[in-house]
Amino acid sequence: MRTIRPSACLANVRYEIRGDLARRANEMERMGYDIVPLNIGNPGLFGFRTPETMRLAMIENLRASEAYSHQKGIFPAREAVVMQQQSRGVRGVSVDEVFMGNGVSELIDLVLRALLATDDEVLVPSPDYPLWTAAVTLNRGRAVHYPCRSENGFEPDPADIEALITTRTRAIVVINPNNPTGAVYSRATLEAIARIAEKHHLVVFSDEIYDQILYDDAEFVPMATLVHGTLCATLSGLSKVYRACGYRVGWAVFSGEIEQAREYLNAIDKLSSLRLCSNVPGQWAVQTALGGYQSIYELTRPGGRLYQSRKAILEGVAASKYLQVCAPRGAIYAFIGIKDGVLPHFDDEQFAMDLLEHKRVLLAPGTSFNTPYKTHFRITNLPTEEVLKDVFVQMEDLLDSYASGAVPVARAPELKVVQAKR
Repeated sequence: MRTIRPSACLANVRYEIRGDLARRANEMERMGYDIVPLNIGNPGLFGFRTPETMRLAMIENLRASEAYSHQKGIFPAREAVVMQQQSRGVRGVSVDEVFMGNGVSELIDLVLRALLATDDEVLVPSPDYPLWTAAVTLNRGRAVHYPCRSENGFEPDPADIEALITTRTRAIVVINPNNPTGAVYSRATLEAIARIAEKHHLVVFSDEIYDQILYDDAEFVPMATLVHGTLCATLSGLSKVYRACGYRVGWAVFSGEIEQAREYLNAIDKLSSLRLCSNVPGQWAVQTALGGYQSIYELTRPGGRLYQSRKAILEGVAASKYLQVCAPRGAIYAFIGIKDGVLPHFDDEQFAMDLLEHKRVLLAPGTSFNTPYKTHFRITNLPTEEVLKDVFVQMEDLLDSYASGAVPVARAPELKVVQAKR
């Protein structure tokens, strides 16, 4: 039989968040092992519920959800997005500039597919949410990574961004609050990026899915309030702030130089038509979500579950002989690194596999996020404090074995006793 091989365009596509490690974790769970899944930001997996008012809005409109909707989405959902943008100071937006999608993930693909020609370049942060790099690659473009350095709190230097611009550059991606680092960019940094984009006539793609998940005194500044002299696409959705990942509802709203971008927006409309429409039942939750009580603040203030879990991570890192972290100021992750010099041969992918095999903890190695270094890994702060405290005990034990040169114990499949469920 002739071997069926995948497309060569997948050669440079990374998504280890759901890759080999996750597949191995699934195998172990089928054997009866209890795995702590810290690799993905999936609130429902950790007991977080979508607000009841959103569930009711969806249920009450099921009768109106059986037909296709307009390719851009239902009017009440798009209108609610417009009203949110206007309340934040974004000018010149109407429902015509709002596209509803099956989560932000689908929209990232659509907005890039409508823009890019072969070898066009898109400036993407490093570390990034890997779908951005993957989607650029899959849509014939080239992702050019601008550094977000830990010594600067993972905030980018605008000069680094501008230095990478060529005649092939079409767009700049901004992820704020940031996944995977939890950085929340300052107004000055965002203003500088906006001016660079305007100067070079670049589209700005602002991924703001974590816009209301902030800690302490962090301030979120919507990119669309700063970009006026070029096109800005703001991408957000229900998955994280509203704990509704499975609803698969996201939106892209365009602002700035709209008239100069009509052909491009029409191209996105065409692509939206090709998939007919996005999930209709979930769209009915948007108006209630954006216009209702914002329960996320109960979770992010001191005493709230996300705040306390973040605190447990910071305390676990502070107590470690090996770990360091820039305290996340937003989102639901921490991007943890190894202290300089303590484990010179540390490899993030090997550590992730060893931690899974021997400690039953699943996390995402830093290189999954398109970093040039192998010293970091990402975990989510969605579990409870108690779970995270135990995770850091397990990590420290494994790192101690690295430091002593000990060989880790046998892989899970070779064990004869199945770990009991906790």
